[in-house]
Amino acid sequence: MDKPNDSNYKVALRVLHYLKGAPSQGLFFSSKSHISFSAFSDSDWASCLDSRKSISGFCIFMGPTLISWKTKKQQTVSRSSSEA
Repeated sequence: MDKPNDSNYKVALRVLHYLKGAPSQGLFFSSKSHISFSAFSDSDWASCLDSRKSISGFCIFMGPTLISWKTKKQQTVSRSSSEA
């Protein structure tokens, strides 16, 4: 996870391709399991010093493991923190 390479990427694509082709398979989590999901999001106002655009992002955890994240610079300049 620290330094993924091309072979890791190819394996991930194979898994996703398999899951896409077998939607009825899904992922099973027992009701007795103690897996918890948590998500966090944040945004800031005009933090990019070059363009003054806002940046927002989120991350999703399954237990202690990060399973998804994304950050994005907004397309327009926000004029207030509520627009960010």
